[in-house]
Amino acid sequence: MKPVKLWLEEERIGHEIVPCLTVILKTPGCSWAHTEGCTMCGFSRDSDPEVTQQEIISQLMYALEKHREIDMIKLFTSGSFFDDKEITPETREDIFRRLRGLRMVVVESRPEYITEDVFENLDFDFRLQIGIGLETADDEIRLKSINKGFKFRDYKRAVNILKDRNIGVKTYLLLKPPGLTERESIEDVMKSIKKIRGLTDTVSLNPCNVQSGTVVERLWRAGLYRPPWLWSVVEVLKGSYEMGVDIISDPVGAGSQRGPHNCRKCSKDVARSIRLFSLQRNIDLLSGIEHSCECYDLWQTVLNYENHAGIMEV
Repeated sequence: MKPVKLWLEEERIGHEIVPCLTVILKTPGCSWAHTEGCTMCGFSRDSDPEVTQQEIISQLMYALEKHREIDMIKLFTSGSFFDDKEITPETREDIFRRLRGLRMVVVESRPEYITEDVFENLDFDFRLQIGIGLETADDEIRLKSINKGFKFRDYKRAVNILKDRNIGVKTYLLLKPPGLTERESIEDVMKSIKKIRGLTDTVSLNPCNVQSGTVVERLWRAGLYRPPWLWSVVEVLKGSYEMGVDIISDPVGAGSQRGPHNCRKCSKDVARSIRLFSLQRNIDLLSGIEHSCECYDLWQTVLNYENHAGIMEV
């Protein structure tokens, strides 16, 4: 059985750029999405409640056989790697055995599945990093705007468990959840980064995109939501770098109306600079970029007047 998607790319381990395989596995799906679901997430369309645990292993083996010369793998599902309803403990043990010899493995999980006993039977010889979708350090925004279903204290509890085991932490922050203006979303992300910089190893900035079948899509179709500007991503990356935070961003759908975008003239170039910065951690790639297009001035106007004028679509 083939995975939903896989691709080869370059990633970083410390200061070294290495070949990395990204694999999106088809699984029974996110338990939270089955009951509530986040307002911006449409990944449930990649899940299948009939997928067996053996088919999950088959997807992994297909990917590993197709790309053998890798140092790192990012293994994603539509939910949580440590959710027993999605991936059983036995399957996790099998997956980790098959990944032995790699230098680094990245998986994702909601914090409630990261417990003291979940690692008891996991044997691995690679660096393990776990991504947690905190989205914001503000409980009200996370619960009401994103409908994430957990609080900041739950995130901190999970992080402490991982730190005690020398497991790396990547924290996902969402830029521009529904209900926030462009300026408010930038301010929220910067406040969140200041609050978590002592807890996480890496911050992954995820500018919101419009996925099918979501609350965000309904708002977008009604003209009540615009995905964030790429200039806002640049602003956050620069500010975080100045604070000494290890931050990355890969703007999904950049340049499209459903994804983070500036104007048609500069979106692709700005997105490329963001991705290169994330790989190389070279702030010079973002220095002076605001002079590359006149729509930067329009973005600044949006920041100044959006709270009073409502949505400004470009």
